[in-house]
Amino acid sequence: MVKRIKSQNNEGNKLLNFLKRIVLNPGKYILKLCKNIKKNVTENMIFWVFVVLNVINAFLLRMLTMNNASNFFAFQPLLADFAFVVILGSFGFLFKKVGRLVYYFVATCILTALCMINSSYYTFYTSFASISLISTIKFIGQVGDAVVDNVLKPRDFVYLLMPIIMLVICIRKYKSNKVTRSDYKDRPRALKMLVIGVACAIVFSTTLTSTDIGRLVKQWNREYIVMKYGIYTYHLNDLFKSIEPKITSLFGYDEAMRTYKEYFQDYVPEKTNKYTGIYEGKNVIVIHAESIQNFVIGLKFNGQELTPNLNKLANSGLYFDNFYSQVSVGTSSDSEFTFSTSLMPSNSGTAFGSYYDRTYVTTQKLLQEKGYYTFSMHGNNADYWNRRLMYKAIGYDKFYSKVDYDIDDVKGLGISDKSFFHQSVEKIKEIAANNEHFFGTAITLTNHTPFKDKYGVYSDFDVSLKVNEYNEELGHYEEVTYPYLENTKLGRYLKSVHYADEALGEFINELDEAGILDNTIIVLYGDHDARLPKEDFQKMYSYDKETDGVLDASSPNYVDFNSYQYELNRKVPFIIWSKDGKYKGVNSNVMGMYDVQPTLGNMLGISNKYALGRDIFNVGSDNIVVFPTGNWVTNYVYYNSQKVEYMTLKDAVITEEYITECNNYADRLLNVSNSIIVYDLIAKGNQEQADESQVIEEGTLK
Repeated sequence: MVKRIKSQNNEGNKLLNFLKRIVLNPGKYILKLCKNIKKNVTENMIFWVFVVLNVINAFLLRMLTMNNASNFFAFQPLLADFAFVVILGSFGFLFKKVGRLVYYFVATCILTALCMINSSYYTFYTSFASISLISTIKFIGQVGDAVVDNVLKPRDFVYLLMPIIMLVICIRKYKSNKVTRSDYKDRPRALKMLVIGVACAIVFSTTLTSTDIGRLVKQWNREYIVMKYGIYTYHLNDLFKSIEPKITSLFGYDEAMRTYKEYFQDYVPEKTNKYTGIYEGKNVIVIHAESIQNFVIGLKFNGQELTPNLNKLANSGLYFDNFYSQVSVGTSSDSEFTFSTSLMPSNSGTAFGSYYDRTYVTTQKLLQEKGYYTFSMHGNNADYWNRRLMYKAIGYDKFYSKVDYDIDDVKGLGISDKSFFHQSVEKIKEIAANNEHFFGTAITLTNHTPFKDKYGVYSDFDVSLKVNEYNEELGHYEEVTYPYLENTKLGRYLKSVHYADEALGEFINELDEAGILDNTIIVLYGDHDARLPKEDFQKMYSYDKETDGVLDASSPNYVDFNSYQYELNRKVPFIIWSKDGKYKGVNSNVMGMYDVQPTLGNMLGISNKYALGRDIFNVGSDNIVVFPTGNWVTNYVYYNSQKVEYMTLKDAVITEEYITECNNYADRLLNVSNSIIVYDLIAKGNQEQADESQVIEEGTLK
């Protein structure tokens, strides 16, 4: 015991003396530390080159996508990326010289590919890719032109510089005849670097808040996660989230079921209102309008209406002009899913791709119970977005896909909307003749990015600017044409929309001539925004005809189309129309796709206990639309969860309590929605209720 105490005292004295020497002569020890670092770098040059190059690529990705000042000074993602790459690189020491060089080069190529994919993915989706979407790669061939024209940008190839540098250094190292101890397997060194990486990861974890950790677990807000955790940690987490459907029975089910029951335990059926049952017994044709945004309705160029047929439907039907589609990475399929189920898209992968074998309460199934024949029509491959399988879960009796159409007129990605609609009318006539009631969806295709094909744009609609100006030389007024939106993506989009509107008009007329509209309502929604460049909108609203550019910000006619205006401009149209025009009007309360089922369902005489949306005619101005990112919007404020800031609307006065309340609501809704999808809670919850009822019944009989 005495020796042990003495030993401890000696160790304490040594430490005390060491600390004194550092305090008295700090320069000596700093110099020694620098020499040790230099020695470490020199002896492990390939390792540190690998680390630096891949950290730089991750940094570039954040700069070139989420381009804001805070990213330039963000220490957290740099530390997280550094820790990940050091840990990954430490395993290189388990190989000999050649194997180690191959390991570092291949790893660099993989991480570079990861950055390139996310960079191009962000261009189109303003989000980051998911491993769970690998299964959708097979669909790229069907939208190849859209990818090349709209997604791949010059910036996406900047990342290739890093593997090129790595390759050059590896080749020089390989050709070098000098062999050092560091070229052999070195487990102690691998362990040392692994410890450094883990230590950095631990330091990084101490900087996280409970909010940061919560968002990582839920994976809704991909942009926020990359901004806080870096791209490599994001994908590591994404990997675990992607295999979640396979292991849901092992983890988290009890908690998910408890949350689910609490959420719906106080369920109160929607109140009746003046629209209750107004369309009960009516046939329904839903038009899933590809990439149609709301701003096109009522838009004119040189006195000519861009969308005369959409305008007619909006003016003579129930038109909801403050409507959002709430899509995630599943785009069109997410719209179909939320429209049918009143649930949000899944936070990992897509419901259509990963969760097609779950039980959902859908509008289609509820109408089937009332004797409706249900069908969907789309001139694309039946397996695109896994529709062939998912439609069984949604409740369609029949799916008319590409093989059921004569592809006699191709525009863009496939059969033209005009040919598709014309052929669909013949099928609907047959369905109407054989069924008393029907519910059908017609999914358009032509108005899909890039809004042109190898033959050019689809219409000659003029998006130039024509102005009567006084010609001083000739002494009279004359019409002068300025390019305006010609030769822009927005300009191509508008021409494409005009064609889609013409096709819609022909479809309505043919249905009317066939007598289908006498007992049928038309429901039309835009499936998602068109992912148009913000700078094109800036030109549209602040055009300088003298320079064919954008007005200076100091100009009195300049309109600041900032990122918030861009987000709010992504709204899409939603219209419920009947030929008799008995019910019409504009509802400007904010509304989301998940509100369609409760709102339309009330009119058709059906309801879904598990709907997350609300009947807009009941909730009115108090409604809130939650987006998969965690953002949300009400009549009074738009909240951006990535930036943790908001913009007030209509000069409203917003309190912190209101923001907190809405954030909690959004978080709870997203959580329960994802739990329903991942854990198949509707089916399992109903089974538990059935089992409990049986036990009670048996007990009563006894």
